[in-house]
This record gives sequence, structure tokens and C-alpha cells, in this order.
Amino acid sequence: MSAIDEGIVREYFEQNGFLVRQVRKYQVQARKKNDDEEIDLIVYNPAWTRDARRPDFFLFSNELPNLHRAVVAVKPWHTGVFTPNMLRSSPEIFRFLEDNVIKEVARYFPKDDESDDGGLAKILVLPGLPTQEPYRTQSVELLKERGVDGIISFRAMLLDLIDKVEVNRNYRKSDTLEVIRILKNYELLRDGQLDLPVERPAAAPRRQRPQS
Repeated sequence: MSAIDEGIVREYFEQNGFLVRQVRKYQVQARKKNDDEEIDLIVYNPAWTRDARRPDFFLFSNELPNLHRAVVAVKPWHTGVFTPNMLRSSPEIFRFLEDNVIKEVARYFPKDDESDDGGLAKILVLPGLPTQEPYRTQSVELLKERGVDGIISFRAMLLDLIDKVEVNRNYRKSDTLEVIRILKNYELLRDGQLDLPVERPAAAPRRQRPQS
């Protein structure tokens, strides 16, 4: 996972009022991850109230006020969607849900007598799910069966960030937001869409060959 992928997720939660912690700063490659190394991000909502309802499975920004605290696994496999076959054949997607990992996550949150482990949401960030049925419903069912409480797509996060970034502000403390600001400034990104309009020059008229 590249820093930019995790940076997008961090900015998304921070722009929506969450406190975000990155547990580790290095990448594990040549060995199996330890329990704490399965944790990408942990997030905490200081504005959460006890009368909040349970957030929906699809976590768009309007659902985030209902989210109290969560462990977030980031899977930036941008070249595909999470089909039922991929979910069944990729056990590494779900390693952040193992009991030992969740126990590690609990250490980072303050003890609350009125909260239990059920208050810790397990969130998966992914490129997307199938759009056609029954594959979309099957993917959702598989994720829920394995213990995932909610999912966020990269598209939804980027749309939200694009809407929130203001062209006349300086975001030099965030490379992610500053790049979005620059693209918006040159009208390569517009609010509410991820289109990248490209103006193509008009084709030059073809020269006719002189007749012999």
C-alpha cells in the first residue's frame, strides 16, 4: 500500500471530524505480519453521542457522525472490484478481523464503562463492489459474514474530499489536499464529480495531394 492511498483515507476521516492514528510507519513484505501490523488506521469520533444510531453498512460521509471508533483496513487494489470470488480466495483481506488484532486495537482506545467491544467498528476501504446482481449482494453478504461492519469506496472518499477542498485555501500541510486544490484550480476537477476533462485541439485539415 502506498502512502498516497493511506493519505486519502486519513484526510477523509480528518475532514469529517475524526482523530486518526497510524499505528506503524513501515511496510511489511518478506514475512507474515504481526497482529499489530495488520492495523492500518484507527479512528475516533470525539463528537459521537450515545444516542447515535448504528451506521449503515455503506459508510458515506453522512453516516460518519454515527460512527464512534473503528479499526480501518485499507485495500487499494484499484485495478478491480471485490467480487465474491476474490473475497473467497483472498484471506488476507480479513486478517484485520482476527481476535488478536482486535485486542491490539482496543489498547489504543480509552476504557469506557458503558462501551464494549461491540462499539468498535471494523471498516474496510476498497476500490468498489460489483455493480451487477447477484454479485453485489453476494459480496456484501460475504463481507458481513466475516465480520466487516462497514465499507467505504475510494470513489466516495475522493468525491467527498473534492467537494470540501476550497480553491482559495492553501493546503501545504497536506499533499493530498493540495493536489486536489491545484487540479480544481485548473478546472481539471469539479465539485461532485471525478471527471478529468481533457480539451483536445481540433484536428488540422488534411492536405490534398496534388494531382499529377
